[in-house]
Amino acid sequence: MQPLSTGRYRVRLAQSERDLAAAQALRGRVFRTGAATDRDDFDAICRHVLVEDGQDRLMCCFRLLPLPGGAAIGTSYSAQFYDLAALSAFAAPMIEVGRFCLAPGCHDPDVLRLAWGALASEVAAQDAGMLFGCSSFHGLDWRAYADCFAALAGRHLAPERWRPQAKAPQLVHYAQALAGQIPDLRRAQLTMPPLLRSYLAMGGWVSDHAVVDEDLGTLHVFTGLEIAAIPPARARVLRMGAVPVSGAGSAGAGPIDVCGARL
Repeated sequence: MQPLSTGRYRVRLAQSERDLAAAQALRGRVFRTGAATDRDDFDAICRHVLVEDGQDRLMCCFRLLPLPGGAAIGTSYSAQFYDLAALSAFAAPMIEVGRFCLAPGCHDPDVLRLAWGALASEVAAQDAGMLFGCSSFHGLDWRAYADCFAALAGRHLAPERWRPQAKAPQLVHYAQALAGQIPDLRRAQLTMPPLLRSYLAMGGWVSDHAVVDEDLGTLHVFTGLEIAAIPPARARVLRMGAVPVSGAGSAGAGPIDVCGARL
C-alpha cells in the first residue's frame, strides 16, 4: 500500500515495532478502559494501517489479514467467534479488517475517508472479492442498541449462502428477539459504529446474532462486504479516498459524507 494523504492527514502501513506499539496503545485506550495496550497473537501476522495528523499523532488504526480465499477463513480472528463454514466456498481472495478504532475526540470525516482509501488500495492490490470482520458496539447491554439491531435484522442480514452460524458461548440472537420490531432509524444511525454504517451503505451485511465479548467489553456482529456488490456510485466514492501523496499538490478536502457514514 502506497502512502495516501488529504493534506491534513496521511495514512501508511506500520513499519516498525514503535509503529505497532502506537497502534496497540490507541487500541488499549479504545477497547480496554484503563489499559496501556491491546495486543494478541494476530498482530504478528497482520498488516497494520495508521492514519496520522500533521503532528504525527495517531488518529486511527486498524489491521488487515489478507487470505487467498474462503478455504483459509478458519485462520481468521473472526473464526474464533463464528462458524464460517459457509464462507469457505468463497473463491476469491478476502481481507479481514480488525481492531478498527478512532482516537477519542476525533470527529473529522477525512480520517474515515482516508481509512477507506487505504482499504480500496488494498482491495485493488490483493484483487480481493470480500472485506469482512467483527463490527463492535461498546458495552455488553444489547438493549441499549435495540433500534440499531432491529434495523440490522430488518434490512441487512447476510444472504443464506454466506450466513455465519453460532459458535461463541455467549450470544444475543437479536434477529429472533426483535423479529417484526420497527426501529427508530434516526436512533439506529446514531448508535451504529461509523465503520459499520459505511459497510452497510455499500451493500454490506451482518450475522443474525451478536457475540458477547467480555474480554473487550463489547458486542460484535460478523460483517461482510462483497466487492462486486458495491453500487457503482459508492465504488467511485471509495476509490476517491485513495489519493496518493503528491507533495504540494495534495490539497486537503473539506468535511464530507463518506459512503453515508458521518462522524
